[in-house]
Amino acid sequence: MHTPPARFRRHFRPDVGTLILGLLAGLSFAGCATSGDTHPSASGRGFTADQSSVGVVIKHGGQPFAEYVIGEVNKPYLYPVYGPTGRSMTRAYPMQKVEGEKTDHPHHRGIYFGHENINGSDSWMERNSFAANVPDEKLSEKQKVTLAKMGAIKHRAFKNVSADATHAVIVSENDYVNSKGVKSVTEIRTLTFRVVGDTRLIDWDQEFVATGGDVTFGDSKDAGLSIRVAHSMAVDTKLGGRLVTSTGAVDKDAWSKRAPWADYSGPVEGETLGVAILNHPASFRHPTSWHARTYGLFTANCFGTLDKNDPNGPHTLKKGEKLFLHHRFVLHKGDEKAADIAAAYERYAKEKK
Repeated sequence: MHTPPARFRRHFRPDVGTLILGLLAGLSFAGCATSGDTHPSASGRGFTADQSSVGVVIKHGGQPFAEYVIGEVNKPYLYPVYGPTGRSMTRAYPMQKVEGEKTDHPHHRGIYFGHENINGSDSWMERNSFAANVPDEKLSEKQKVTLAKMGAIKHRAFKNVSADATHAVIVSENDYVNSKGVKSVTEIRTLTFRVVGDTRLIDWDQEFVATGGDVTFGDSKDAGLSIRVAHSMAVDTKLGGRLVTSTGAVDKDAWSKRAPWADYSGPVEGETLGVAILNHPASFRHPTSWHARTYGLFTANCFGTLDKNDPNGPHTLKKGEKLFLHHRFVLHKGDEKAADIAAAYERYAKEKK
């Protein structure tokens, strides 16, 4: 099992200095509203949600579940993310370099949302994707053009960070800005963490509001809600990884297909584990198209036309209008059949959003 980098490791094995740092960090979150008890169970059976120097650490039964990271790059993300047996479910790179892992696409960070073109601004890519360690004065003309399109999903405030015996919740407000800091859209993001039987669930609900004027979500391949799965799970490693949609498309054939859910499973440190992404019927353009890659990227993309015979296309919100996305990650044992993801989706689809 690879060890999380020191920045993450300190949250999971806190010493006195870390506790003081966490306390000071908690005081620094302007606009944060915390409800409920973040330490509900002295026996450690419930959830905790602790603000840290970089975001929020979620634990269940005293054991790490996930960390929500803000302010490090141009978008918030979840990393590490641990499955039902305590194994890390996402690739460590670029947060940590692990021998044998692929180091392509440094913008694929754990679990994240990004979009290549919202009012012309790109929050999918990062500077490290095309100009790592290149100072401004040495950028090529092409790099300068790309950099001018770079945007960010800027964390504005935590609206709620809470936990109890059954779940933990993070509600954040984000501003989508271009390279000059001009905002295009406001997002209210609600992450809900649960444990149900042998699965760990993360509900990722997003409300986009055109607060400043009209906003256009472009037709882009690189857009949507993503997870970069653990390297050993990737189909291309040929260790037994498998990618499948609810409609039966497998591995490379899953690319561009539209389906209510898809699942990626494979070996992780000696165990067969998997992650499914479920697309709720109330989500925009359900069922979503899948930007799913055999090298380990797994994205629910309702924005881009991935199949010219099954287009999505750009979508414009008029000032004051809203757009909603609803997804659930199911971190499970075995493959999609062993975890009965089909039944998990049917239960999820019946929930009101």
